Amino acid sequence: MMSPEQFFELMLKELEVHTEMQPYYKFLGKKSSWHFRRNYFLQRLRYIKKYIIDGNTNKQALSIWDCGSGYGTTCLFLAMNGIKTFGTTLEFYYDTVQKRMEYWSRYGDTSLFTCTYENLFDNQPPANSFDWIIVQDTLHHLEPIDDALQIFNSSLKKNGKILSIEENGNNLIQRLKLYKYRGNKRIITIWDEKLQKDILIGNENIRSLATWQRLFEKNHFRVQDDSVQYIRYFLPVSYRFSAPEKLLEKEQRIQTGKGFKREYFFFGLNFIAGKK
Repeated sequence: MMSPEQFFELMLKELEVHTEMQPYYKFLGKKSSWHFRRNYFLQRLRYIKKYIIDGNTNKQALSIWDCGSGYGTTCLFLAMNGIKTFGTTLEFYYDTVQKRMEYWSRYGDTSLFTCTYENLFDNQPPANSFDWIIVQDTLHHLEPIDDALQIFNSSLKKNGKILSIEENGNNLIQRLKLYKYRGNKRIITIWDEKLQKDILIGNENIRSLATWQRLFEKNHFRVQDDSVQYIRYFLPVSYRFSAPEKLLEKEQRIQTGKGFKREYFFFGLNFIAGKK
């Protein structure tokens, strides 16, 4: 078994080899934000570990779809823990995913991770195919969102679940940044070079937990209250004055209480939605 911490250390070494990933994973950039970025990265992996790795006794039998798998980092982490995952993506760096296999094959069975470049709405999986669907930094890009959730519902087995790792749409700082960036133009059409067609996409169309709950209920899912986790409360500047472990502990205490701080100042939002 490979822990999130072990995976992170090996990935730091990988970034020295696959330098094209460095602008996205900025761990080798400013030293002042290193602990800030590390905490956020590890919190997300720990969430996946808790619900998918630790929460399933027969991990080898799991069928998992990572929709929007990007660089394949989550899929590789699961592969290093003996879990098979199928990833789909529309990212321009799809070719880098194939290059990563060679590096990670030294530490685990990378054949457990397969990935294709395809549009969710063009190639829908067969019904009742998956135990889990992971959507990490992806839900806010899927449009029409109701159609996407209906495809997820059909693709999941009877007791299947969605694991969502998202931005908190109520975060005041992020809302201001996104408004300056795209105004209210939350859905756009882009041209996909590989597919040679227009794609409808959410333009960083992040939402609050309450909005996601309504959308999931509408499409025959129920968000599990005990799975909701808010992460990344402190800004990078806070790490100059406090130990990262202490900040993480304090952040976790704040997120357990429902209130203004949790709702409007946490950047990340994780939750599990079960198929009804």
